Amino acid sequence: MSKTSEQNRVVVKVFLYGIQPQIWRRFSIPKELTFAQFSDAIQAAMGWENKHPHEFRHGKGKRLVDVIGPLGLHDQVLGDFQDEAVLTVAEFIGKRRLPIRILYRYDFADEWIHEIVFETREEGTGGPEILDGARACPPEDFGGTFQYMQALHGEIEWAHPGYDPEAFDAKSVDFTPRKKRKSS
Repeated sequence: MSKTSEQNRVVVKVFLYGIQPQIWRRFSIPKELTFAQFSDAIQAAMGWENKHPHEFRHGKGKRLVDVIGPLGLHDQVLGDFQDEAVLTVAEFIGKRRLPIRILYRYDFADEWIHEIVFETREEGTGGPEILDGARACPPEDFGGTFQYMQALHGEIEWAHPGYDPEAFDAKSVDFTPRKKRKSS
């Protein structure tokens, strides 16, 4: 049995680069999640459909050449590669002082770059839990940050009827794992 004083969770903030006003989520996860499971939690929190490739990048300073991702990416990495299905958040964070910042890249064509901040450790049980957030995630396959900002400023029309960029309801976030998409 674990001690009640053990901090077995971490509070994470995720936000999209290049978009103002900022689109962000804050949620708590168990530290024993693998990075593959953590990616699923990010997808659910942000509102993505998990239908494109992704990777986590980290490193020293501005050289983010180390990658945590699916095995199919291992031969495309300049730095160290770690398998997301094996590496846990607890192993990655270790005893290092928080906050720790890394990048999460989703949809290599649209190039959605997220900054992830492992903010604090905390006690708790259960799966991922949304704490807060702001604004709707861009629609899938929208064309990336530049096109999104053009639509936000009225320079191009939204191609997704009913999309409201200001809408975010924390209660609607569902961390129940979606079925894994088939590998191509």
